[in-house]
Amino acid sequence: MGQKDIVEKVLEDYPDVFADIINVLLFQGKQIVKEEELWQTRTKSQYKADDSELHEQERDNLKLWVRGKKAVLLGLENQTTIDYDMPLRIIGYDGASYREQLVNSSDRDRRQVITIVLYFGDTPWRGHRSLQDRVSGMEGVAGNDYRIHVFEIAFLTDEQVRMFRSDFGIIADYFVKKRRGEIYEGNQKPIRHVDAMLKFMAVFAKDQRFLKIKLDKKEEVNMCVILDRVEERGRQDGIRIGREEERAKRDRILDQVEERGRQDGIRIGREEEKAKRDQILDQAEERGREDGINCMNRLIGILIHQGNMDDVERVCEDERLREEFLVRYHIK
Repeated sequence: MGQKDIVEKVLEDYPDVFADIINVLLFQGKQIVKEEELWQTRTKSQYKADDSELHEQERDNLKLWVRGKKAVLLGLENQTTIDYDMPLRIIGYDGASYREQLVNSSDRDRRQVITIVLYFGDTPWRGHRSLQDRVSGMEGVAGNDYRIHVFEIAFLTDEQVRMFRSDFGIIADYFVKKRRGEIYEGNQKPIRHVDAMLKFMAVFAKDQRFLKIKLDKKEEVNMCVILDRVEERGRQDGIRIGREEERAKRDRILDQVEERGRQDGIRIGREEEKAKRDQILDQAEERGREDGINCMNRLIGILIHQGNMDDVERVCEDERLREEFLVRYHIK
């Protein structure tokens, strides 16, 4: 069973809500069914299928309406999507209730079964509303029909919504405004079943903050109070998120500054090392230049001492010959 089905059933199971739904939708707001006249009854029934095994089916909500010596079984079925087989399903539920009367009741104890379908979709119900609409037949053959009651909650009129006296009026108002695209701002109507209402709003508004708000059990709660608490919690969450985002932004800026400093340091270090290297190379070059001059002076001195003036002129002009003479005289 889906979460939406569960929260719908929990709220509708309260006798005041159940009676209110029946009175507005079946009796146009007249207070015909009283909550104290409703009795809880079994929602599960059993049947045998083609496999000869016993199967179980469960209604959403079923109550026995008792007034004096008369009694009627009233059922509620919830739909969030269109089910084209809804007439067959309702026949199955109602038929199971009639079958149970045959098996478990006296001959005179027969009760009418009335089931209504509450459709919560935001598009019109385009499913079938009777058995004849759903099944195919033979031309000229008129089979038995079975019509079902489908009420489109999101398409109720404002007048119908105002007829509700229970918490279901808040639900109907929410779905109508949601379908119209209007912002739901709540109202001052006191909520009787606060926990069920909060769970409903958490599921259908898809906002888990409804389950986290704290309410004083002694205070009168309405949707304005709940929405104010949700808004305040949202504001506090927004402040926390804003602070976290600012801290993250600050950390990113510091990381960027640190990275720029690191890159500047690397550049400065490289420039300093390059300067040191260039200085060492310049010094080496200068030493090499001085060594070359010294070697040349010694070579010329030796050649002049030997009287080889022609060789002096030649080593000054021919680098290759100069290198050869430097090696020959063990100067280099």
